[in-house]
Amino acid sequence: MTFIDTHAHIYDKQFGAERYTGGPEGMLQNALNQQVTQVWMPNCDAETIPGMMALATQFPNQCLPMMGLHPTYVNETMEQELAVVESQLNAHEFIAVGEIGLDFYWDMTHVDRQFEAFRIQLEWASQRRLFVSMHTRSGHERNAFAEAADLIEKLSLPNRRTPHTRGIFHCFVGTLDEARRAIEMGFLLGIGGVATFKNGGLDKVLPHIDLANIVLETDSPYLAPIPHRGKRNEPAYIPLVAARVAELMDVSVAEVARQTTENAGRLLKTRVFL
Repeated sequence: MTFIDTHAHIYDKQFGAERYTGGPEGMLQNALNQQVTQVWMPNCDAETIPGMMALATQFPNQCLPMMGLHPTYVNETMEQELAVVESQLNAHEFIAVGEIGLDFYWDMTHVDRQFEAFRIQLEWASQRRLFVSMHTRSGHERNAFAEAADLIEKLSLPNRRTPHTRGIFHCFVGTLDEARRAIEMGFLLGIGGVATFKNGGLDKVLPHIDLANIVLETDSPYLAPIPHRGKRNEPAYIPLVAARVAELMDVSVAEVARQTTENAGRLLKTRVFL
């Protein structure tokens, strides 16, 4: 039984030196001890690239990098940041374009730039036949999931066999209708620690969808599952998420591990166009 953490910022300064596997308490060793054999790393901006790529170089089979500009890092320097992203995509192999998307929660100052950065990076993913890892956080009376989905559908070409890009709605916390819309678009739902929260809302979603439509994630170092809520998250906690998913979907933890690992593996092999 093995797991994949499809979204973790393990290069974050909160991990420090213990991210390395030199000792039994190392974060990556902790993950391996819990059968979490692979960690997918989303990028944030130019400053996070060196740490992420160092891990990808040192642990090429365990730590797989993505490349993108996170929406909360979009500001007046967007053009320069996107130039760095494009340069990296041209120079190295990445599993996905991410973390990209829309965030209406923290600051609406650069929303127009967020949309432009999102559109550009969706097109880059299409051109390179990479999947996307998407951040959609609502707020300010605007639904980021709906607006992201609208943009993806707007960019779709009607006569393609695969009409839009594929990927993951990372940290999915939406409604059942939103889950079904994402699934109909060909996306997977990234399920993390929120599934274990009493009022997380996923108890109203997961029992009504198929296990084939989700992947597991931690979003480390954020959103640690119960009983670690409020503390630093890490990939070793994926089995806690899996246990809650198994409970809500009325399947075994082993089946959650098998199916979500298979779902993630399909993304790595899929090449589609917008």
